[in-house]
Amino acid sequence: MEKDCGTWIHILSHKLKKRMNANMQSLGLTGVQSRIMHYILVKCAEGPVFQRDVESVFGMSRSTATGILQLMEKNGLILRKSVASDARLKSLVPTDKAAHLDAQIGESLRQTEQRLTQGLSDEQIALFLETAAQMSANLEA
Repeated sequence: MEKDCGTWIHILSHKLKKRMNANMQSLGLTGVQSRIMHYILVKCAEGPVFQRDVESVFGMSRSTATGILQLMEKNGLILRKSVASDARLKSLVPTDKAAHLDAQIGESLRQTEQRLTQGLSDEQIALFLETAAQMSANLEA
């Protein structure tokens, strides 16, 4: 039986998660935590980052984001700080521990992306990104 798009996406997702988790294990992080940590470190330089931003960027539910962020907070990677304009809002602030890991996280992400896309032309990568975005939109409709 020939594999369909959904099966290939599932296989790629599984392999990518497995590789990311293995790469990040020495840092005490999961692959998802590393991507979220990198996002927070990059975006906090531009302004406050909130849980809803993480939910939106990574396409995850509130409960999933809460669980991941609570574990990251427990492990000393982020702090939740109240925002002066709205005490209900808590911005996600990376700790010094997270900042020290950023270079290693960024390099691992770059290496993984390079390995994932090796042998593909820029046009093939652009087409894949366009196709994946359309598939995502199709599933949300």
